[in-house]
Amino acid sequence: MKIETEEISIPLLIEKEVRLFIKRIDKIHPFVSGNKWFKLKYNLIEAQMQDLDTLLTFGGAFSNHISATAYAAKEKGFKSIGIIRGEEHLPLNPTLHFAKQNGMELHYLSRSDYRKKTNPEFLELLKAQFGCFYLIPEGGTNKLATQGTAEILEANDTQDYICCAVGTGGTIAGIINTSTDKQTVIGFPAIKGFYELKKDIESWTKKKNWKLVNDYFCGGYAKVNKKLIDFINSFYKEQQIPLDAVYTGKMMLGILDLITKDYFPKGSSILAIHTGGLQGNKGMSKRLGVILPIS
Repeated sequence: MKIETEEISIPLLIEKEVRLFIKRIDKIHPFVSGNKWFKLKYNLIEAQMQDLDTLLTFGGAFSNHISATAYAAKEKGFKSIGIIRGEEHLPLNPTLHFAKQNGMELHYLSRSDYRKKTNPEFLELLKAQFGCFYLIPEGGTNKLATQGTAEILEANDTQDYICCAVGTGGTIAGIINTSTDKQTVIGFPAIKGFYELKKDIESWTKKKNWKLVNDYFCGGYAKVNKKLIDFINSFYKEQQIPLDAVYTGKMMLGILDLITKDYFPKGSSILAIHTGGLQGNKGMSKRLGVILPIS
C-alpha cells in the first residue's frame, strides 16, 4: 500500500528554515480513512478468527470511528451495532445516516449510562441484549489497534519530528512504538485535560521520545472557534489539503504556531500525520452553519 507524503510550501517555513511534510493516510480508503483503517485492521482479523459475525462499538453522534466501523463491517461481512452517546435526534446527522445506510444498528444511551461502557457488568448486560459480539472500544483503541497504527510510520519517514492529533491515544501510541530514538513524537490532544490521556498512552508504549502539547484544543472536544474555521479554509485554499475541525485542523494550527514561535530548531524537518476524519466536516458544517472542506 502506497501512502502519499506531500511537502507544504509557505513563506513561514522558508523564513524559519524548517521543512514540513504531511502524510496523507486520509487517502488510503474512501470511507475507512486515515487512522481508522489501521485501528480496525487487526481487530477485524481477530473477530474473524473468533468466528464472531457481529461487531459492537461505542461513539458520539459525529464519531469518525462509528462511520468507519459501519462501512468496514459491511465490507467484511459483519453485522454492526453502534452504541451512541446521547439522545436520538431526527433527521439523523450525516455521520449516523451513513452508519445506518451501511447496516449499523444504532442504539442510544444517556450520558450517565454511556460512562459505564468499560464496566464488565454493563458489557454483560449488552451481551444479554444483543447476543455474542466482538467488542471494539470507543475510538477503536486497544492492543490490536496499536499494532495496526504502528504501521503508519514507514522506513522512509525519517523526519526529526512526527506530529499527530490525539483522541483516545491509540494512534500516537503505535506511531511512538515505530519511531526511532532520534525522532520526537508530538501529540496534539483534541480534549481539554490530558492527564488520563497521558496515562493511557503510557499503557501502550514504554518509549519516552514523545510529548503532548495541550494548547490547541480550541475550547474542547468537537468544539471550534472562528480562528480554527478560518484557518482550515485558508489552508485548504492555499494547499488544496482538507483538514477536519476536530483533529487535524487543530494539529496543523498548532504546528504552524509552534513554528512561528521557533519551537523547532532551524534545519529540522516535521512530518504531520493526516489521520482523516473529514466525514465529520459535513455534520459540523450543518450544525454550525459554516463551510468546511470535505475532500
